[in-house]
Amino acid sequence: MGFSPLDGLTMGTRCGQVDASAITFIGEHEGMSYAELNTMMNKKSGVLGMTGLSSDMRDIDDAYDAGNEKAIVARDMYYNRVKKFVGEYAAEMGGLDMIIFTGGVGENSYDLREYVCRNMEFMGVEVNDALNKVTRGTNTILSTENSKVKVAVIATNEELVIATDTYELTKNL
Repeated sequence: MGFSPLDGLTMGTRCGQVDASAITFIGEHEGMSYAELNTMMNKKSGVLGMTGLSSDMRDIDDAYDAGNEKAIVARDMYYNRVKKFVGEYAAEMGGLDMIIFTGGVGENSYDLREYVCRNMEFMGVEVNDALNKVTRGTNTILSTENSKVKVAVIATNEELVIATDTYELTKNL
């Protein structure tokens, strides 16, 4: 993320990285106020805006499997962007030690993990396909023993982190 959650990866309802001129173009042509543009980018974009179906990737996956063209475009774009960000960061850092998949989609979508790691052998990424089919809540190394870059799924407990941070911020009030 950058200044706000809008930068970076497309999300369920957020547009992610987008050309700023696209926003001014839409605003001018649709007669939208700044507040309306803000609502569009934060609450009506992302995979929801692309598909008109849902902000939940499970629903997008189901529609993808059913052959829904909008879901196919949205999921392919989402997967491609994740892979692109991995490549960009690898280039910026001069290589990778580890790729970690976490959060709802990262923990639960073996299709996403397979797509992101496919054809990354040139960077030293080798994934054990059988291990990639893990379930939610398991911390698992997915890479092969020979993989130069480790690949892992790490379970997230966002509620616990929020509760712990809230406690730390308020305990001395």
